[in-house]
Amino acid sequence: MGDLARIIILIGVSLVVVGLVMLAIPKLPFLGKLPGDLLVKRENFTFFFPLTASIIISLIISLVLYFINKFR
Repeated sequence: MGDLARIIILIGVSLVVVGLVMLAIPKLPFLGKLPGDLLVKRENFTFFFPLTASIIISLIISLVLYFINKFR
């Protein structure tokens, strides 16, 4: 039962962190305006994919997880 409780707590904390990040992202001025972000505008269609921002966020998450696993 102890392991299940830890997993549920970890999932809850992860959801809180993801929620806080989602609230903070629109307030960051540089996201969405980086070179390499894709923006396609047509008459009735707009497509935006933040490729560069996705790569940067992925690198940051990878580094954080690397250091967490290294010092654990």
